[in-house]
Amino acid sequence: MREFLDRHGVGEAAIDGPPSRSGLKTVAFICTGIVWLLADLYTKSLFSDVKVGQLVAGPFAGLFDIRLVHNRGAAWGMLSDSTLALGVFSAVLCAVAFVYFLLTVKRASWLETIGLALVVGGGIGNAVDRFVQGYVVDFIEATFIDFPVFNVADIGVTCGIVLFMLGILLSGAHAESAAARTSE
Repeated sequence: MREFLDRHGVGEAAIDGPPSRSGLKTVAFICTGIVWLLADLYTKSLFSDVKVGQLVAGPFAGLFDIRLVHNRGAAWGMLSDSTLALGVFSAVLCAVAFVYFLLTVKRASWLETIGLALVVGGGIGNAVDRFVQGYVVDFIEATFIDFPVFNVADIGVTCGIVLFMLGILLSGAHAESAAARTSE
């Protein structure tokens, strides 16, 4: 662990000067992922005494309500009763995303960093549900469209993918702009 921290600019080697950008990104990645995971687990814990299908609150402005659902598959009932396989898939995907981040941290943008952290935090949250309970606790139900019931982990994964892709697009546009300036 000490070698990992030193290599990413957050160990003792960083005490002599300000932390490196990659060190700050690593800390931001880990903190964002943990905070999102804890927020997800906390919100799900609020439903431990609620009956499945029970309307807890809402509707809110005709947009959504809070209703407990135990999801044993993926969105829209796809892969129903594939909880273990989906949990393994989620865990593997989170591990791959984390390794990708570590390999690219020096050139990753802040949007990419935070986006991947949200994906990993949310993915771990849903994987924990699948492994521990055999289902995912979902509770945010859109009432204005036909949309799967979702949770805080799902919000993190979805927003994280959007931020990550936006970061990649902006990095590419920035690189093209810089290349155009140097060729003039």
